[in-house]
Amino acid sequence: MSHPQSPDRFHEDKASFTVRGAGAPDIEAGVEAIRTTLKTLPTRPGVYRMQDARGDVLYVGKARALRNRVANYTQVDRLPKRLQRMVSQTRSMTIVTTNSEAEALLLEAQLIKRFRPPYNVLLRDDKSFPFILLREDHDFPRVQKHRGARKYKGRYYGPFASAGSVTRTINALQKLFLLRSCTDSFFANRSRPCLLFQIKRCSAPCVGRIDEAAYAELVIDAQDFLGGKSTAVQKKLGEAMQSASEALDFEQAAVLRDRLKALTFIQGSQAINAEGLGDADIFALATKGGAMCIQAFFIRGGQNWGHRSFFPVHTAEVAEDEVLASFMAQFYEEVPPPKLILSDRAPMECELITQALSERIGAKVRIEVPQRGDRTRLIKQAQRNAVEALDRRLAETTTQAKVLDEMVETFGLDGVPDRIEIYDNSHIQGSHALGAMVVAGPEGFRKNAYRKFNMKNPETSNDDFAMMREMFERRFGRAAREDPDRDSGEWPDLVLIDGGKGQLSAARAILEDMGIEDICMIGIAKGPHHGREGREVFHMPDGREISFPINHPVLFYLQRLRDEAHRFAIGAHRQKRSKAISTSSLDEVPGIGPSRKRALLMHFGTAKAVRSAALEDLLKAPGVSKAVAQQVYDYFHG
Repeated sequence: MSHPQSPDRFHEDKASFTVRGAGAPDIEAGVEAIRTTLKTLPTRPGVYRMQDARGDVLYVGKARALRNRVANYTQVDRLPKRLQRMVSQTRSMTIVTTNSEAEALLLEAQLIKRFRPPYNVLLRDDKSFPFILLREDHDFPRVQKHRGARKYKGRYYGPFASAGSVTRTINALQKLFLLRSCTDSFFANRSRPCLLFQIKRCSAPCVGRIDEAAYAELVIDAQDFLGGKSTAVQKKLGEAMQSASEALDFEQAAVLRDRLKALTFIQGSQAINAEGLGDADIFALATKGGAMCIQAFFIRGGQNWGHRSFFPVHTAEVAEDEVLASFMAQFYEEVPPPKLILSDRAPMECELITQALSERIGAKVRIEVPQRGDRTRLIKQAQRNAVEALDRRLAETTTQAKVLDEMVETFGLDGVPDRIEIYDNSHIQGSHALGAMVVAGPEGFRKNAYRKFNMKNPETSNDDFAMMREMFERRFGRAAREDPDRDSGEWPDLVLIDGGKGQLSAARAILEDMGIEDICMIGIAKGPHHGREGREVFHMPDGREISFPINHPVLFYLQRLRDEAHRFAIGAHRQKRSKAISTSSLDEVPGIGPSRKRALLMHFGTAKAVRSAALEDLLKAPGVSKAVAQQVYDYFHG
């Protein structure tokens, strides 16, 4: 069997096959499609996918014996209503065989996160978890916040519950160990210490205020602290402070005293007492009013690295232990599990989950349900947090529902919009122009549906109306080609345009030219007192203008949507502009790689000087051959 972390561990092309069915969507056709698949099913472990007539994935499941598990779906009377609906939509199945049931569990979690099937319990989480990265690719390692793929050499500590938890911990590391957090380019170009040195949050290795050996000792102390050896670090600081005091080096003793105070403050500010627990995750589940909340605490090295509330969806008619099992499988699909998991109840197939997670990290993982002692107090605190978070969620949902109902009544909509799209664009005198689309629904913003539109036609870059036309033609033209029947749920129920009557009329004309006339559109414009919040005017397609009193909840909601579109558009424009600033005309010269580009810039100083240099001058640059010099000269001089 391949290694658990191997990228080609699950290769569907080698172990999958598809059996296609046909017919109208009904339960008999669904059972027939499943029976057709059963004829060729093995009894070995694997994962199966239920698909509808369009090929969209309805459900992903795993099995110890595929034939036995899938056969259960043909006994419709024994299935809950939820699965009966699923079978009635099923028209084909895809089967993937695996080496073990534990392997199938891990693959199931991968596929659920990839396809987001409507009949699986889903862990809704738009963000990856932040980590702290202590780099090891520099003589003076840097401490930094990190998300995403682990492409840098170094030690990763996490997960943290939020970016705020990471920021607080990095601030603590700076106070305690004076580690640098600046980029390598900033570090290389310093001639004097920055402000962080002045406020005693950095040891200024950039200008030689500390040598490599002394800095390496600080790095080791930081690793001990993040690894749970804070008591040893505290003892070491105390002894060093005592030695400095006895040597009458009161200035150094004061520095060590401040570092010791910072460590004591961090130890006393933990939300829960997790001393002696090592690395562990704590989970508790609460349910109320048909909704569920799973509260998670992250303990690493005996320190509380924050907590987060999760609200899984598609949990109707699903047992709580099954929800918890599905949550754990999906949660640890990207986050490496600790060796200890504490829960207020055992997940379904607890032994299988334990086996799969152990294979995932190559070490034994335990799932425990504490019954007595200090760990039960941790579980009770997690349960209390889960109940409180669920209550807040239900209260917010109720308030949100009232706001949406009032918006429907005010604007005369057909019903509560399930998908709202908000459009904005950003440019500076036509440069780096782009459009932005933000998507929201009754549950909040759907950040995985956000889109950026780089303006491809140079004639549209300085014309807001032309930019809107290009953006709409691409967005709705593609939707009309790929989903003309509007069955996918990707068509908007309401479109908000950041602009007044003119922008709204132009937007409607663009869609009418495309043959789309039934999408409700509203324009948001500043009122007579520009720049004053609460004076927005909402333009309707029939010419009506609607305004709200200041502090009206519908006004606040629509302002939030508009402001999110502003934020996304401006942020995307800044990224595009920064990328353009950092590029060089040398990047366009064929055959010039990073090392030769660096050699030319170091020799001539600027890309402009390289462009205007004579062939003889190019030959003098170190590492530049005659052929390369001729190539650069010919490129710029034609």
